[in-house]
Amino acid sequence: MPLSLKPAASVITAPLVVLGLAGGYLIARETGVRPMGGFLLGAAGLVAGRTWLARGGPVEAGGLGALYLLAFGVSHPLAKQIGAWPSVAVVTAVAAGAAYAVSDRRAIAKSE
Repeated sequence: MPLSLKPAASVITAPLVVLGLAGGYLIARETGVRPMGGFLLGAAGLVAGRTWLARGGPVEAGGLGALYLLAFGVSHPLAKQIGAWPSVAVVTAVAAGAAYAVSDRRAIAKSE
């Protein structure tokens, strides 16, 4: 059975950002296997990045992709200040909100 993905421009990416950042953390924490969480982080980021590139071009994809990775990086030192879950919640909200505002909102408005 071949794998088929939805057309890139039709994918809503904010939930993918949540899946990658919060879901990746959850899997790493609950399994104790950090690479498993990293795999989910990477896979969700690649699928979202495919959409950002198709929908907004390389500048938009690069900016949102950089923010996604920055959110992951910032979550670690932020966790030392406010705790792990609050840190994950903050960086996930910022990154998912940016994905919605920059990319998804246009696609949703276009489909209505």
